[in-house]
This record gives sequence, C-alpha cells and structure tokens, in this order.
Amino acid sequence: MVVPSLPHDPRDALDGIDRRLLLALERNARLTNAALAKAAGIAESTCTQRLRSLRDRGVIRGFRAEVDPAAAGRPMQAVIKVRLGSHDRDGVLAFHERLTRIPGVIRIFHVAGADDYLLHVAVATAEALRDLVLEHITQHPGVVHTETQLVFEVLDGPGALAEPAGVRS
Repeated sequence: MVVPSLPHDPRDALDGIDRRLLLALERNARLTNAALAKAAGIAESTCTQRLRSLRDRGVIRGFRAEVDPAAAGRPMQAVIKVRLGSHDRDGVLAFHERLTRIPGVIRIFHVAGADDYLLHVAVATAEALRDLVLEHITQHPGVVHTETQLVFEVLDGPGALAEPAGVRS
C-alpha cells in the first residue's frame, strides 16, 4: 500500500508526549498501551486517544513485522537502480503498479537524481536476482537502464525521530 507523504511536516504538530510515544514505538512497536502510557507519563485512556490521533493524521503509517529475508529463504539482498526514459504520469503510475507486484521487492524508493528508483530486493540466489532484473524490471518499456548493487549488511539507523547530537526537543 502506498501512503503519500503529508503536504506539511507532521512533526510541526507533535508535542513532547507525541514524541515520547513515537520514540517508544520506533524502539518496540509491540509495547502494550499500558507500557506506552507509562513511557510517555500519561494515562492509558489518553495514550489510546493520542495513538488514534497519530494514526488518523498519518504520522503513524502502520505497524509491521520485520522479517529476516535470509530466514525466509531469500538470503541475497540487493539495491537496484532504475532509470526511466520518459516520465509521463501514466507511464510512472504503470511502473509503480508493476513494481508493487514483483515478488522479492522489499522497498521501493522513487527518487530525484540520475536514477529514478531504488529498489531494495531479497532473493534466494544470484540466478533469481538476474531473473528478477531481466524478467520483471527491464521488460518494462519505459526502463532504459538498471544497475544492481549487492547488499553486504543492513543496519538500523536511530529512527525518524532521533535528534542530532546536542539538540533537544
């Protein structure tokens, strides 16, 4: 499911309680309402209302399980750069739809710059990676170039709400 970004910065409307809730959820999305309320220093009923508001405003876009691709039989990960020859709206939307149906595609980034897309994929073998590129990506008439980079390791960053060193909210 594609969730469009909000036209404004949703952080503008976040207060300290919202930030504490979101930081706790970024660390562990399985926390109970009681644990979240305690972490934010608020009543459980207030916590429930705050979480509903954060979801309704699009600040919280969903909850997912993070599956280890290797444990799921797809130990080889790659980032595939894709460049389109044309950028008309219908062609881009058709390409978006195609990408969301390709097995093994973990994340799709539509980007600015020399390339138009970065695809994070996970597959079982080098042959499966080749087939994914040749059969699912380069077959699209709008694709003029791809470049595949193997992923050696995936590391987690500090999260969307982490502040630069020395900055307090």
